[in-house]
Amino acid sequence: MTRPIRLEIDLAAIRHNYLQSRQQAPAARAYAVIKADAYGHGSLEVAHALADIADGFALLNLEDALRLRQAGIRQPMTLLEGAFDLEDTVRMAENRIAGAVHSPHQIAWLEQLESDLPFEAWIKVNSGMNRLGFKPEATLAAGARLAANPAVKLTTIMTHFATADDERGVAEQWACFDPIARTSGLAISAANSAASFRHPQTHGDAIRPGITLYGCSPFDDANGLALGLKPGMTLSADIIAVQDIQAGDIVGYGAMFKAEHPMRIGIVACGYADGYPRVVPSGTPVLVNKKASRTVGRISMDMLVVDLSEQPDAGIGSRVTLWGEGLPIETIARAAGTLGYELMCAISARVPRTYLSA
Repeated sequence: MTRPIRLEIDLAAIRHNYLQSRQQAPAARAYAVIKADAYGHGSLEVAHALADIADGFALLNLEDALRLRQAGIRQPMTLLEGAFDLEDTVRMAENRIAGAVHSPHQIAWLEQLESDLPFEAWIKVNSGMNRLGFKPEATLAAGARLAANPAVKLTTIMTHFATADDERGVAEQWACFDPIARTSGLAISAANSAASFRHPQTHGDAIRPGITLYGCSPFDDANGLALGLKPGMTLSADIIAVQDIQAGDIVGYGAMFKAEHPMRIGIVACGYADGYPRVVPSGTPVLVNKKASRTVGRISMDMLVVDLSEQPDAGIGSRVTLWGEGLPIETIARAAGTLGYELMCAISARVPRTYLSA
């Protein structure tokens, strides 16, 4: 028998979330960000689910983009870190895959390009995040060098915001980027999920919704439901054993939990090797048969424990929802001191995936 743990991916919810994100900037195109295997949801499955409505897709690795091309996905694609070598540059041009150009060495590869198909370039500006991109004072010269290359079609100028999701906002970076972008005459792409929802001045010509596609909020002060989003994934597992314990009994590694009174507890077939965070404390919310409960003790590699004291009807085979439908992933991320992004991306390959039809 297969171990009773499952990850359900709701493709209809992801379609809804794409449209909800796009509605924030109706005049702009929306490139669905499906890097990191669509944040753990399956890039091929998500691309197929969005194929008839998405304006384009944003990814990281060329191999992932080529796999989508081979599967019949024909929408525009952009690699957010661009090419990693000359061979990538050639293959991107051959397969009509655009890419960020953020460094002089990428321009040098493009100057070696011998292709009848032009390479679509998105020039990236380092507006203050200090990861990738040309310094503002070097951007227009780099753009001129690209524009002079007959093998290059320079279409877009882009940047990325460091604090669009918190109270600091985007004002400083936008003040740096906007004049350069306007001067360039290129299409503008700056807004990530957070900026799409809260900073309309940055919408430009193409937004790049990522986390909101999957039903999770980028903001600390609102969960996905508050933004009109639906959870894209639900992680659940079954109870595989039940224990009755007495006051003073301990539960789990490190004896981190000691019962203050008699309790009934359920052992659940999910642990940190499946992607559930080890660091969550006792009392982290779960749903047992859709009713509120909590974790008890430390999370193990393959198991965790939940409180059944108030649920006499729950037992072996009862389903425990760990996040997703009815239990926002943001709640678990907050308990773990991390973000929903990390939880989504950390689901182990050993967890079976089930796709609910779009």
